Amino acid sequence: MARVLVTETIAPSGLDLLRAAGHEVDVREGLEPGALLEAVAGAHALIIRSATKVTAEVLEAGADLVVIGRAGVGIDNVDVDAATARGVMVVNAPESNILSAAEQAMALLLAQARNVPQAHAALVDGRWERSKWEGVELHGKTLGIVGLGRVGTLVAQRALAFGMRLVAYDPYVSAERARQLGVELMDLDQLVAEADFLTVHLPKNAETVGLIGADLLARAKPGLRIVNTARGGIVDEAALAEAIAAGRIGGAGLDVFAEEPTTASPLFGLPSVIVTPHLGASTAEAQDKAGVTIAEQVLLALAGDFVPFAVNVAASGVSEPVRPFMGLVEQLGRFFGCLHDRVPGAMEIEVRGPLAAERTDILTLSALKGLFATSTEDPVSYVNVPQMAERRGLQVRETQVTGSGEYVNLVTLRSDAHSVAGTLTTGPRVTPRIVMVDDHPVEVAPSPHMLVIRNDDRPGKVGMVGTVLGEAGISIRGMALEQTTEGDTALMVLSVDAEVPAPVADALAAGSGILGVARIRL
Repeated sequence: MARVLVTETIAPSGLDLLRAAGHEVDVREGLEPGALLEAVAGAHALIIRSATKVTAEVLEAGADLVVIGRAGVGIDNVDVDAATARGVMVVNAPESNILSAAEQAMALLLAQARNVPQAHAALVDGRWERSKWEGVELHGKTLGIVGLGRVGTLVAQRALAFGMRLVAYDPYVSAERARQLGVELMDLDQLVAEADFLTVHLPKNAETVGLIGADLLARAKPGLRIVNTARGGIVDEAALAEAIAAGRIGGAGLDVFAEEPTTASPLFGLPSVIVTPHLGASTAEAQDKAGVTIAEQVLLALAGDFVPFAVNVAASGVSEPVRPFMGLVEQLGRFFGCLHDRVPGAMEIEVRGPLAAERTDILTLSALKGLFATSTEDPVSYVNVPQMAERRGLQVRETQVTGSGEYVNLVTLRSDAHSVAGTLTTGPRVTPRIVMVDDHPVEVAPSPHMLVIRNDDRPGKVGMVGTVLGEAGISIRGMALEQTTEGDTALMVLSVDAEVPAPVADALAAGSGILGVARIRL
């Protein structure tokens, strides 16, 4: 029997599951930080929602913690790195609220089109203002969907029923998958230039924060109306308020904000703006799903079983020879994804060596997990990546070759355009190595920030790259160079100490003799 500390409200059905399994369920809602430190001592599992902050201090106090369960999707309130360092599994309920979130987006879309909240407020205040709050029909209008993941797809299906024209920006969705949904893919600049309404369904990360900002809004179709039910901060609230006040943007419907909770925003005083306090998952059905799902995940973690929605810890139930390769292959998947402009039509994963005699389907899932991890609003897990690949039209082929080559074990990911391979070195320390990129043999350790540069094989290219990066304050930590077999072009794979901003990558790409630049984020 384990002690499960629950600090926020979850559905009774979830609590009942935990009790039925024989665990002690200790519900203590509304704990102050100091009281939380006391309560978490001796707990084996901690279940939270969005209000409880699980800091490194909380994790230190919870020395017996095995698992932290977030009854919802986002884990911004959990120090995942600290949890990982202490061996504490972090799990969430990623699919519990997708339908509710999609319906919230449609609610704001309709309310924005017909000025429902404004007309309601005027009428209950004693004003009959039919002409003032004249709206527009959705039929025949163009809806721009930024992010065509699970929620974005549900919104597309519902908007199609209203007779809207659908366009989308999502570089990780295949053209074939988009056609199946009745959606036309285009770049973000073209989308904002054509859309009458825009709805955001992206994850919040370094690349998406401020994506809908002043520059993009300045290029938008006059009168564009924006809906955001994804994450606060993706839309620059100050820039949006300025664009609406200036008459360039027609209005907005926001359910999420950069700082939450909040009761102040430059948008709140604008009559064409509709706001709600992060209600995307606030339905009885979503809360019930979240409670049951997180209880199931916590039970699996406490039992030491395979945990589908583990955020930070590799799954249990994998053979010992395969387990060390899971992290490497996930990094290869990320690397592979960064080499492509959009999701490829097919990916082959080849496992070569004694490892191929083991059951390696978890490595295929690891590769897909890496490929999709930073490219979708949807939470990515070992369970849902096959469905994500299917939705995006990605065909996956697995190949096992038991004979060894140059390396004892080698894992290769390949599409028609790109390839990457990696292995684990043996010896006193087992370390990951990327040993091939685009059929060029290289030898480089995976790093959080990397570059792949193709160039004419002429003197001065390495120096030029070093100069551009140095002027940007970016240091090179490691480098691998390799000629093509023809000898007229070369490939550089660099590890750098910081993320390379897009303008710096553009400056590199514009250099004489540079044939291509890919930013790699692992």
